[in-house]
Amino acid sequence: MVRSRYGEHDHEHYERPRRRTRPRTKERPTYDDAVDGVVVTVDRGRFTLLVEGRPVTAMKSRPLGRKGVVVGDRVRVVGDVSGRDGSLARIVEVVPRTTTLRRTADDDDPVERVVVANADQLVVVAALADPEPRPRLIDRALVAAYDAGMAPLLCLTKADLANPEVLLSTYRSLGVPWVVTRRGDDLSAVRDRLRGRTSVLVGHSGVGKSTLVNALVPDAGREVGHVNAVTGRGRHTSTSAYLLALPDDEGWIIDTPGIRSFGLAHVDPTRLIEAFPDLDEMTEGCPRGCTHGGDEPECGLDEAMAAGEAEPERVDSFRRLLAARERRPED
Repeated sequence: MVRSRYGEHDHEHYERPRRRTRPRTKERPTYDDAVDGVVVTVDRGRFTLLVEGRPVTAMKSRPLGRKGVVVGDRVRVVGDVSGRDGSLARIVEVVPRTTTLRRTADDDDPVERVVVANADQLVVVAALADPEPRPRLIDRALVAAYDAGMAPLLCLTKADLANPEVLLSTYRSLGVPWVVTRRGDDLSAVRDRLRGRTSVLVGHSGVGKSTLVNALVPDAGREVGHVNAVTGRGRHTSTSAYLLALPDDEGWIIDTPGIRSFGLAHVDPTRLIEAFPDLDEMTEGCPRGCTHGGDEPECGLDEAMAAGEAEPERVDSFRRLLAARERRPED
C-alpha cells in the first residue's frame, strides 16, 4: 500500500479549485431594449451619437470585434443614453449601410479606409483660386463617388477670384451638376442641392469647406484655416469627420478633414462604366477584359464614336476619369 506523502491536514491535500467558466452557447443577446442612434463623430475610440435628438457618448461593444464604426453609421445602443456628463452608452449593432465612401492612402495601398457611411451625395469642394484647383484630385473624388453609388456635386468656391467657366468646361460633358459660390454670396443654390439629402463634403485644405459649413450651419463653429502664401496649400482645420444637421430639418452634411490624396486602389476600373448607362450600353460587344480605355483594341466606345452614336467629348471625359484610377493626383 502506497501512502500519500501529504496528510489530510496539509494544504497540498486539498483538490485544486476547478475552473468555473460559463458553458459556451450559440445564443446571443437580443438587445430588445436597444435604441437607435447615428454616429456624429469619432475621437480616440469614443463615439458621439445622436439619440432621439440629444448627443450621447458611447463605446463599441466587444462582440463587434474589429468591425469599424464610422461617421454616418446608424447603430443600436444600450446602456446610459441620457447624455449626461460622464455617462457612457454601448454600441451593440451597426445597421447595414446603404453606401460606403472608401479611399486608400495611396494607389498601391491594399488597406481600404471607410470615410463615411450612408451618405447619398458627394460634394467635391474646389476653390477656383487661392489655392489653385486640382482637377486630378477632383477626378479621383468623382471616381470614388461613382464607385460608392453616390450622386456627385461639384461646388466651386471663391468665384470672386477667378472665372469658373475654365474649370466647368472640363466637367460639363460628364453631366456632373455644379454650384458656384463667392464670398458673401447667397447660398440658396447650394441649399437647394443639399435639401433632403445626406451630403459629405470633400476637398483639399484651404478650399473653403469649413467656411461653407459655417455659413450653412451658423452654430457649427468649424475652425477656418488659411492658405500658405509660399506653398499654396491650406492648413488642416478639421481633424475628423463631423455630421451636422442643416437648419429646419432640410438634410445633413458631413464635414471631412482636408485631403491631399485620394487613393483608388479599391476601385475596379471595369465598374466605373456602370455609372454612365448611355456609355455602358455601347460596350456590350466589347471583348472580354476590355477596360474601355483609349488604348483598348476593338472597344465599343470607339466604334460608337466612329458611327456618330457617342459624343467624343463625353467618351474622352469618361476615359479621363478611368485614367485617374492609375494616375496620382499631382500628375
